[in-house]
Amino acid sequence: MSEITNQQSQTDNQQSSWYESWFDTKYYHILYKDRNYREAQVFMDNLTHYLNLPEKAKVLDLACGKGRHSIYLNQLGFDVIGADLSENSIAEAKKNENENLHFVVHDMRESYEEKFDAIFNLFTSFGYFENEEDNLQTLVAIKESLSEYGFAVIDFMNVHQVIPNLIPEEIKTVDDIDFHIKRFVLDGFIIKQIDFETEGKTFHFEEKVKAFTLEDFQNMMDKAGIYLLDTFGDYKLKKFHKNTSERLIMIFK
Repeated sequence: MSEITNQQSQTDNQQSSWYESWFDTKYYHILYKDRNYREAQVFMDNLTHYLNLPEKAKVLDLACGKGRHSIYLNQLGFDVIGADLSENSIAEAKKNENENLHFVVHDMRESYEEKFDAIFNLFTSFGYFENEEDNLQTLVAIKESLSEYGFAVIDFMNVHQVIPNLIPEEIKTVDDIDFHIKRFVLDGFIIKQIDFETEGKTFHFEEKVKAFTLEDFQNMMDKAGIYLLDTFGDYKLKKFHKNTSERLIMIFK
């Protein structure tokens, strides 16, 4: 009988949240190893051009994971800090550090003393917290970490497009691991349950993201004293359409 490893047991939940356990495992990176790097680079090209960032601008990549966006932003000539709560991801990202590219373990709810010309929160790295105040505090921390002329960007899913098109169940095989994935909406969260067996063990993880709409973000931004300047619906920065756009990309300060 295989040993059962349940990272989302009640005991674990008292100690850590889903994102602390799941993002810090090697299996998260195995499951998502085929992400489109070229698409990410095109997005960064379009975004930095739109924002007209100055040469050597200071950029914070908030919830950077292993740093794919940070590394490319640095290649574009910016002074970049990649920040993430996952110690393992940051340890991996640090292999790419140079004089103008650094990675740190950091909680997005906490502001920085130094100020940034741009802060990017990309690839639906928002809405992880159970407590509404934590999401609001994240926005406040972003605002407090911007320079006087700085801009912030949140790249979120478009829930109006995602929810009707959720695939309830599928099996995705990567590196000989069969990931059994279930998706559903519960209590205002989009939940993905991930089960698999490998190395003689059975694993269960969960992703849980608040299904924020543009209106929800606007309400939070109003509370945080943030000004929403523009919205886009995809990585080519096309206009946002509520029912059809792939993404919800918000520019604010």
